[in-house]
Amino acid sequence: MTASDSWQFAVAGYAVLLAWPITTVILVWFALRYHGTHRAKVVNRSLAGGNGRPDHFWIIVPALNEEAVVANTVGAALNLRGPAGTLSRVLVVDDGSDDRTPEVLAAIDHPRLHIMRRELPEARQGKGEALNAAYRHISMLTAQAGVAPEKVVVGIIDGDGQGSENILVEVSRLMRDERVGAAQVQVRIRNRNRLLGAVQDLEFGAIVDACQNLRDALDTVGLGGNGQFSRLSTLQVLGSAPWSSCLVEDLELGLRMHLNGVGIRYTSRASVTQQAVVDVRRLTRQRTRWAQGNMQCARYLGRLFESPRVARIALAEMLHYLLSPWANAIVTVLLIGTGIAGLGGLLVGHPIVFIPTWTALGESLGVWLGVTTFPGVLWALVHKRKHGDEGMPRMLTAALAYPAFLVLGLAATYRALGRQASGRQAWAKTERLVEEPIALPA
Repeated sequence: MTASDSWQFAVAGYAVLLAWPITTVILVWFALRYHGTHRAKVVNRSLAGGNGRPDHFWIIVPALNEEAVVANTVGAALNLRGPAGTLSRVLVVDDGSDDRTPEVLAAIDHPRLHIMRRELPEARQGKGEALNAAYRHISMLTAQAGVAPEKVVVGIIDGDGQGSENILVEVSRLMRDERVGAAQVQVRIRNRNRLLGAVQDLEFGAIVDACQNLRDALDTVGLGGNGQFSRLSTLQVLGSAPWSSCLVEDLELGLRMHLNGVGIRYTSRASVTQQAVVDVRRLTRQRTRWAQGNMQCARYLGRLFESPRVARIALAEMLHYLLSPWANAIVTVLLIGTGIAGLGGLLVGHPIVFIPTWTALGESLGVWLGVTTFPGVLWALVHKRKHGDEGMPRMLTAALAYPAFLVLGLAATYRALGRQASGRQAWAKTERLVEEPIALPA
């Protein structure tokens, strides 16, 4: 192998780790086939798992300065119906809002709407604490009504979230199996008419969906902040505060459930939609928070290794998810550093062994660009096949922008490393966009 060939081989190796084209092909199979072929298996497993079908549904809406969207979110949640017409009750946690959120909520008069107002200093202690307060309130009402907690499901829909009409029916079908303690539904983006929105819908509607289908096969499904549903009895096993102060309290809750041997299922047959962040600066801030929260969850690695409830193949998938931000950060530094060194060597007339000529540098950059572009294009085709609600030109544009989206994610990872090292934990919430109002149910 010549020096030029060895450099191309090295670049291709880095690109494989960065873009995961082989993993992408595997995930595409799960995206296109698994949700259909797995349906009979889910039904059979549920029937064999007893009759744990829930009878009561609570939807918690955490709200901090959500005046632009909370009325629509509440209206959509009140419209949700479970099996046999079971109606959901909605509990909005106003976590010390100082905008018009209290006035908007006060104007909604509905018997199934409950509003919990939290004041400082208890308020604004993080989303996890707001959810814990709502959970304790629901536990108290359930006990007073004499209802078995295993028959009660608590769902989380964010301030900008809107669930599909069949969401409670699908969750109920999954939870007919008494061994299933939680479920996660698919997440989609509503304002995907903008490029950043389309890229994020490509991410959630195709890539994350495929990953969750794979995790459903491996029993490693992760809970998201939007569209997660848990049995009240499952949460009660975790104590008075199931959600923590972790920046990704949803991911941590799922890890704790897996360590307890709780079954978590995923469905792409129901969904919850949310707003995309369409400002680059705010999007970077959001992804930095997610990356830092992922790093905080690394403290569970030891317990995952020691747990007899986590299978080895499931452990491998969890390790990949928890460690990939660190690996991406390291590989990117090596890749950029080697490229800069090669370019510098050519400019001063002393090329390094991996890049002996300008041609070798150009070929290597071409390989890297092709491999990093390939997954986005493939996912655009998957998105079109599965959903069919967006034109191919828009999705291909999103696919071509996807490598830049990955670069933004890497920048967020480096910011998260700095914040974690300096001990900074505080975050400003994501701003919302005003939408057309939704009619409330009678």
